[in-house]
Amino acid sequence: MPIAPETSSLPAPLDRLRVPVVAAPMFLVSTPDLVVACCRAGVVGSFPALNLRTTEELDGWLSAIEERLEPDDAPYAVNLIVHSSNARLRDDLAILARHRVPIVITSLGAATEVVDAVHSWGGLVLHDVTNEKHARKAAEAGVDGLILVAAGAGGHAGTISPFALMAAIRPWFDGIILLAGSLSSGADVLAARALGADLAYLGTRFIATVEAGASEAYKAMVVDACAGDIVHTPSVSTIPANFLKASLVAAGYDLTATPAVDLGHLTAPTDADAKAWRDIWSAGHGVAAIDDVPTVGQLVERLASEFGAALARIVR
Repeated sequence: MPIAPETSSLPAPLDRLRVPVVAAPMFLVSTPDLVVACCRAGVVGSFPALNLRTTEELDGWLSAIEERLEPDDAPYAVNLIVHSSNARLRDDLAILARHRVPIVITSLGAATEVVDAVHSWGGLVLHDVTNEKHARKAAEAGVDGLILVAAGAGGHAGTISPFALMAAIRPWFDGIILLAGSLSSGADVLAARALGADLAYLGTRFIATVEAGASEAYKAMVVDACAGDIVHTPSVSTIPANFLKASLVAAGYDLTATPAVDLGHLTAPTDADAKAWRDIWSAGHGVAAIDDVPTVGQLVERLASEFGAALARIVR
């Protein structure tokens, strides 16, 4: 697998990527097939631990993924919700330790004990944040990298411009920075690098791929949507997130409602939660640049080509 010069200076195992991209962990969408396809193509594949209803099932997914990967493939990552209401955190972390998961993406809290545990087996910790306050707390906890979830990202997105968020955090944080928010093309990846990010964090673009666990109707809606079809609302999960408006309307959601925040609702998903996220579809403003459903391999090859072409336009 060719190594992109843009990733060769990053710490192992991020130094062997085809393009500087992490495919974000997505509830119900990120499956072993998607993770493996990403890693084989040369970008980081990831999934949320809470995609599985039990710790035993998480163990099974990790074994299945590892059996299908080769030593030269890109690394994979697992997303952990680090919050007191996540009753599975300790058990899930123990399973990740047994598998020596190379990258752990943490959300809803940066805990030093979690960071220390991951570091004990040589793993990296990347923590997602939507503002500088949370970025500083994560840095104090010792994380290796920050995922800046800017305006326009799918799922639980922030509302701050990527330009402003990078300007606020990069001057004082010398660790790994990933940028998320409306990134769909290789040119977008280069733009993230130009702003000061080490890696681009793409979610929505990977929904519309052959290997993604999204339904065909979901993928088609992503392809057909424009940025104006994305609604930022707390109506689904009590935390503001970006969703495809058509799926919200079809489900009869009141887009003006503001439910009380309930983090426990996120760290212990019920059958109703799973149904909501299965029938109500998340996506970011990056849908504006998506018009097909390629395989992951085809997509990564395209991202690499677009990245190179965009770089050539700048330097010539």
